[in-house]
Amino acid sequence: MINNIHKFREQLAAGRLCLGTGITLNDPAVVEALGPVVDFFWIDMEHNPIGMETLLGHLMAARAAGSPALVRVPSSDSPFIKRVLDTGAEGIIVPQVRSAEEVRQAVAACRYPPIGCRGFGPRRPSDYGRRSLDQLLREANEELFVVVQIETASAVEELDDIVTVEGLDGLVVGPSDLSASYGLLGQIEHPTVTEAIKKIIRVAHEAGMTVGFGDEANAQSSARWASMGADWVQSGSDFAYMIQTAQRLFEDIRAQS
Repeated sequence: MINNIHKFREQLAAGRLCLGTGITLNDPAVVEALGPVVDFFWIDMEHNPIGMETLLGHLMAARAAGSPALVRVPSSDSPFIKRVLDTGAEGIIVPQVRSAEEVRQAVAACRYPPIGCRGFGPRRPSDYGRRSLDQLLREANEELFVVVQIETASAVEELDDIVTVEGLDGLVVGPSDLSASYGLLGQIEHPTVTEAIKKIIRVAHEAGMTVGFGDEANAQSSARWASMGADWVQSGSDFAYMIQTAQRLFEDIRAQS
């Protein structure tokens, strides 16, 4: 059920910085409310208690809002990826990849034969049987947005092989976990981490791929990634916006009373 990812791809191709928000809460009204503001959603199933039924609600809300929804799955585990795709995700973010071979397996799980090995059993992606087999195969193998998150030193070492994987659309940088893999947790401005990030961006762009970043709700931080070459940034999440707005509002009220 590929409806909105085309807009995201077109914006990236035009060189526009795309900004999105992370979804961590369960109520699909959050997605509905933020839809008109974002360029994409990053629905996070890796670090948050979002189940398949909740994911379905978020994907339906994103579709209604006309916003592309990327789902970060918990791992490269093929059966879980299959369920997320068959629930109607238009994009997949695979975290913590460690090798080119793991990337090949993850991408294969997202694509139908002959490109990949995704099992056939779509329900929502087929628009409940209204879409033809040819259309389903084309959308899954050509239009579904599949990226992997580079946040380990071993993946950085295999970047040249990773970017050659057929069916891979781009890379995502996870600065915090990447720093941890070098024994520098939280030191994302350390020269070792910075050089690794620059390498990821350079290799991806040389291969014609886009680069995304997962980030906190901080304009200065997100602008830094953009200045380094990021094409799209998940800048903060739903809960962070609530907390930041409430803190600023209450501080302003107290300052004026």
